[in-house]
Amino acid sequence: MAKAPKVLILNGPNLNMLGKREPDVYGRESLSDIEAKSRKHGEGLGLSVECRQSNSEGELVDWVQAARDDQDALIINPGGYSHSSIAIMDALLASALPVIEVHLSNIHRREAFRHHSYVSKVADAVLCGFGSYGYLMALDALALRLNAQQET
Repeated sequence: MAKAPKVLILNGPNLNMLGKREPDVYGRESLSDIEAKSRKHGEGLGLSVECRQSNSEGELVDWVQAARDDQDALIINPGGYSHSSIAIMDALLASALPVIEVHLSNIHRREAFRHHSYVSKVADAVLCGFGSYGYLMALDALALRLNAQQET
C-alpha cells in the first residue's frame, strides 16, 4: 500500500481569531473547526493533512522551507502577508512543491490593497470567496494531482 501523500496547511496572521473576528467577512467557524474538517476530508481522499498557524512571518517561512523535505504539497492562507510578504513568496517558490492559496473572503471584492497577492504569483491555484469550503476544494485538487503523480 502506498504511503499517503502529505499536505501541510498553513494559516497566517489573525486566522487564530476566526469565529471572533469580523464573522460577517470570515464566517463563524473557528480555525480549529476548519482544521478538523480539513483533516477529516483529507483522510477521506487518502491524504495525510497537518495544520499550523502563526502570526509570525518568519515562522511561516521556516515551515515552508522545511516542507520541501517532508511534505508533498502546501495549502496556504497567508492572511495579511498575502499583500506584503516577498519572503513567503520566495520560500514557496524555493519549496518546489504544489501550492494552493486559499482565502475565506473574495479578496477582489474588498479594499484595493487586498487585490494584490505576492503568494498568487507562485501558487498553482488560488481559491477565494468560498469560506472554509475553499480548504476542502484545495484538498480535492491536490488529491487529484498527487494521486496522478503516484500512478506514473
